[in-house]
Amino acid sequence: MEKHLNLTLQVWRQKNAQDPGGFKNYEAKGISTEMSFLEMLDVVNEGIIKKGEAPITFDHDCREGICGACGMVINGRPHGLRERTTACQLHMRSFNDGDVITLEPWRASAFPVLRDLLVDRSSFDRIIAAGGFISAPTGSAQDANCLPIPKDNADRAMDAAACIGCGACVAACPNASAMLFVGAKVSHLGLLPQGQPERTSRALDMVAQMDAEGFGTCTNHGECEASCPKGISLDNIAMLNRDYLKASLTYRPEVESGGF
Repeated sequence: MEKHLNLTLQVWRQKNAQDPGGFKNYEAKGISTEMSFLEMLDVVNEGIIKKGEAPITFDHDCREGICGACGMVINGRPHGLRERTTACQLHMRSFNDGDVITLEPWRASAFPVLRDLLVDRSSFDRIIAAGGFISAPTGSAQDANCLPIPKDNADRAMDAAACIGCGACVAACPNASAMLFVGAKVSHLGLLPQGQPERTSRALDMVAQMDAEGFGTCTNHGECEASCPKGISLDNIAMLNRDYLKASLTYRPEVESGGF
């Protein structure tokens, strides 16, 4: 049976990266428990707009937990308190009538606030551009079983490829580290035959770009895995560390590029 909730939202409002920002309270009344969290914010924004005020800015796209665009800290946890759930998949039946819900943006210097709950995550794009790809031309798609890949490797690569790049791992980490994101991107290519030619340079280049963007270091708190909506494993960080160490000791650019 559909129920309705009356809630109080404590929302972080900030005009831009230079603005100090602060919390502002809003009443969310008559919210259906069948609504998603973002639909609830849409309703609240309609009321704010009717008052002639600027609506709450937040990021979203597919609203199906696929694109990774949505991202906000809900009551102290990225994407909210439900495990393996994005903010767009969080439903209001997870809350109780009279609850106070606090909304904040991702807190990381590498994710500067653009406005309110919206942050600039283009640093992730630059990390991918540094090496998260396969540059060798392979032509059209091959048959599924054309390349023999051990079942365990295929499963692990698929699990790593599930990363949607939402940034929850960074927001949850006390150090604002992006190691889980980078580890997932390095692992899913490093476990497949197509990813071997650039495996060493990939680890070095992506870690170097991650450091240049200002992300923190990993100290194995494990908050990243706990907050990841896709359950990306810490094993990917271990694989990244192994690849990075090996590459640091053996990588010769002139050999990999076909030189002497």
